[in-house]
This record gives sequence, structure tokens and C-alpha cells, in this order.
Amino acid sequence: MFLLGTLVNGLLIVVGTLLGKLLNRIPEGMKVTVMYAIGLSVMVLGLQMGLKSENFLIVIISLVVGAVAGEALKLEDKLNDLGLWLEKKVGPSNGKGSISEGFVTATLIFVIGAMAIIGALDSGIRGDHDVLYTKSLIDGFTALILTTTLGIGVIFSAIPVVLYEGGIALFATQIDRFVPQALMDQFIVEMTATGGIMIFAIGLNLTGIVKIKVANLLPGIVITGLIVSVLYYYHLYVQ
Repeated sequence: MFLLGTLVNGLLIVVGTLLGKLLNRIPEGMKVTVMYAIGLSVMVLGLQMGLKSENFLIVIISLVVGAVAGEALKLEDKLNDLGLWLEKKVGPSNGKGSISEGFVTATLIFVIGAMAIIGALDSGIRGDHDVLYTKSLIDGFTALILTTTLGIGVIFSAIPVVLYEGGIALFATQIDRFVPQALMDQFIVEMTATGGIMIFAIGLNLTGIVKIKVANLLPGIVITGLIVSVLYYYHLYVQ
């Protein structure tokens, strides 16, 4: 079952959120310190991913063009609007951050990154769910901590995670028919680096250092795929 890893990921996010809701008596000072710890850890993770690029110019161009596209499409605003709509449907989150903030922050943390794509590809191509199982454990624990600070809105991030990873896994069942393995390997490397910069930005947001509209950078992933594909076929043609 190629969706098994995806479904486990979504389930553990829900479980982590519910456990976080039960642990709502954690002292406020401890929550703030834990959130800083998560933010710093996310920044280091993003930095490690960003340094994996084999051609950092691709990452820069992808982020710049992606930022222009994201600002034009107002992706961050649309994600926030969706979160506010959810908030109206289920009610306020009892003072622990807005449902919109919890939904958007958790969605960006869980969706952006190499593990989501690589894990979903492994599930679809080889039926191997180990990467997504590992990601599920990390996401479940992160959801628990985020919920104690940002509230129940975190639980709704399970929906885009399942749709995103499930879509990739479904696509991956056919991907090897028309995408060369060498091209896929190059894309994963540069996508990891581009996504890593976005994750670093999420860490900055979590620590309160700045407020970056990370969702507006998401088109950079698509731009990365386009640039890598053009360069791959150009070199193939030249040779």
C-alpha cells in the first residue's frame, strides 16, 4: 500500500496534537524556552540542508524567482485565510495562539523539506515507508510541542501533509517511466538545499527574530525543478 507511510504521518501529527492539548498546564516560561529550542534546532536543520547544494546559484535564483511568484500569488495570505476560516468553524483556541497561526506554522514545518519528498518517492517507487515512518515520529513530537504554545490549529496541518505526500507517492508510482534517475537525483539535492533555506526562515520566525512570509517562497521548489531540468537536458544535448 503506497499510501501507508503518508497515512501514518498524518495520524501521528493528530496524536501529537491531542497529547499536546492534554499537556496544556506546562508553565508559560517553559513553553517559551522550548519554542526557542525548537526554533534554533529548525534553523540548524535548515542550514545543514542548505549547504548540500552542488550549485548554490540554482538555490538563489529559485528563491528569488519563487519569492516574486509567491508575493504575486499572495500564498501566505491565502494560507492564513484558510486558517482563519478553520478558526471560525471550530472556534478560538483558548488563548494559545490563533488556529490560523498554528495551522500555517505547522504546515510549513511538516511539508517543507527533503524527508517529505524523498519519503513519499520511496513509498511510491519502492514501497519502502521507512523515511516517512521516521518523519512521522519527528512530526508527532514536534506537533506535541507546538500545540502547547500555538494551540489546536496544529492538528489541521495533517490535511495538507497527507494530500502533499500522498500526491507525490501516487505520482511516484509512475515517475520512473518518464523522469531519468540522474535528473531525479539532481533535483532532490537542489530541492533539499532550497527547502533548507525555507526551513531556516521558519526557525527565525519561531524564535521571533524576524517575521518572514515563508509560504511566499514555496514556488521556489517548482523553480528549482525547472532550472535543474533545463540544465540536465542542456548538458545532455551538448554532450
